[in-house]
Parts: sequence; C-alpha cells; structure tokens
Amino acid sequence: MEFMSAPWWSALLAIILIDLVLAGDNAIVIALAARNLPAHLKQKAIVWGTVGAIVVRSVMTVGVVWLLKIPGLMLVGGLGLVWIAYKLLANQGEGEHDGPMANTFWGAMKTIIVADALMGVDNVLGVAGAAHGSFDLVIIGLLVSVPIVVFGSSVVLKLVDRFPAIIQLGSAVLAFTAAKMIVSEPLLSSIFGGAADTGADMQTIARWGLYAVAVTGVLLAGWWSQRSTKPAEL
Repeated sequence: MEFMSAPWWSALLAIILIDLVLAGDNAIVIALAARNLPAHLKQKAIVWGTVGAIVVRSVMTVGVVWLLKIPGLMLVGGLGLVWIAYKLLANQGEGEHDGPMANTFWGAMKTIIVADALMGVDNVLGVAGAAHGSFDLVIIGLLVSVPIVVFGSSVVLKLVDRFPAIIQLGSAVLAFTAAKMIVSEPLLSSIFGGAADTGADMQTIARWGLYAVAVTGVLLAGWWSQRSTKPAEL
C-alpha cells in the first residue's frame, strides 16, 4: 500500500474508527484498576502502565501482522474479526461496567498492563487486518489506540452515548475488514483472486458478495440479538 495514497488514507480512517469503537471497555477497566489509589499515585500508575501497555501492544500487533502472513491465518483472523464485530453489537447496553481494582502502585500498574494485553486482542486484530501488512499504518494505529484506551475512556463513552450509530458504523467497518482479510487469504485465491484485484469477472462478484454478506449479516445478527434480549413490554 503506497504511503499517503487514497487506499492508505482509507485504511487509516478505518483504523481510527476501530480504535474508537473497541477502546471503550478497555479504557473503563484500566481506569477502574487504579481508582483506589491515592491521588498522587493514580496518575503515576496510569503513566507507567501506559508505557507497559505500549510495549505489550506493539509486540502483539507486530506478532499478529507476522502471523497473518502464514497461509490459512488470514481466514482464521477474518472469521475471528466477524465474531468480534457481532459481539460488539450483541453486547451493546449490557449493564454497568465493572473491573479489577488495586490498592498498590505496582498492583495497579500490573493490572493495567495485563488488562490491556488481554482485552486488546480485538483491537490488535482489527488494526492488523485494516493495515494489510503496512507497518507505517500499524505504528500509527498503535499511537492512536494507546492514548484512547488509557486516557480516553470518558471521551469514548460520551461519543458513543451521544452518537449510538458509532457502534453500528464501527461494527460494519470491522465486518468489512474481516471480509477483506478472508478475500486476501492465499488459500482462497481461486475463489476471490485477492482484495486488490479489479474487473467484472466471477471472482470480483464473489469478493463483493462476501463484503455485502459480512456487513449485512453482522448488522442483522447484532440487531436480532439486541431485539431478542430486550425485556418484553407489559
């Protein structure tokens, strides 16, 4: 992907949206992790926890980008991202957020790093998929995601509360990214030909058909899940 080209900017916008949508729960848990600390230690724990989170998330993202080059893993990663996109909608509005708490500086910092590593898998997979092996986009995605996760919990929550459509839009972007990962799977090249191919042949129809099925299917499944879990009106 050529630096600063139209596809590059498109991928960057997708990464930023993925970061915004997926960072909310991570940020809340991390904020709760240090809430019992004294004021003079709280900010210190968040800052040093951020440093650890950057290192952990960098290793995870680079590792995922490398792993996705192994035949078959683009398909697995794409299917996993479809599930993440669905769960993002299915879990919308499920109660209050709870999270781990710590009473010591080192306990809080460890909790922040571990929470970011465990809960950041969806974010890492989404960013790696949207970047399509472009390491400059991976780095920018990391730089964008960490401050959102660690410092931006209240901003993310206010945005989502004020504009609920962000959740649907983010899920659609994730589903489309997942479909592009599946299409880019070398083992399926005889069916899809690759995400970058153009033309009006059957492979092009198959690619766009998968894009449409992935996005529509995730949005409909998420809507149905929300509808079925709503309490019946008396």
